[in-house]
Amino acid sequence: MDNLQFPIGKFTAPTVYTNELRKEWIQILKETPKRLTEAIANLTPEQLNTPYRPNGWTVLQVVHHLADSHMNSFIRFKLALTENEPTIKPYKENLWANLDDSRNVPSDISLQLLEALHMRWVHLLESISENDYNKMFLHPELNKKISLNETLALYAWHSQHHLAHITSLKVRMNW
Repeated sequence: MDNLQFPIGKFTAPTVYTNELRKEWIQILKETPKRLTEAIANLTPEQLNTPYRPNGWTVLQVVHHLADSHMNSFIRFKLALTENEPTIKPYKENLWANLDDSRNVPSDISLQLLEALHMRWVHLLESISENDYNKMFLHPELNKKISLNETLALYAWHSQHHLAHITSLKVRMNW
């Protein structure tokens, strides 16, 4: 089950952050909307409504989750860049994924949203200083301060993690 839930492994925060690593992570974010669009191209409504694992989200829910999650992350970056260690607002991602819009709105809506969002996010990420990546926000559920360095690494992983849910399902189902 772990390989279905975590097809690329669980996220481990790096111990060192470099400009080269940040460039790689930003490139992943830059490519995610296109890679996601390609991953779901030509899937039927039945395939889009197939869970990627038992008791998991459907492909459609994963697409909408990426938009929801990445919008939240973009806002967390902006908060950390403009406030001193702000406390962010967590959200119940499983409940969001089960709202009607996540189960029934066409995938194209979130693909368009991700394309625009990632263009803004990548522009922001490429414009900030190395010191800015050390800025932090407080995650109240984790009771932990998290740097923008770690957040960038996490969301590069997050993009690849959910893409792998879809691509590995397509391989298993021979789509």
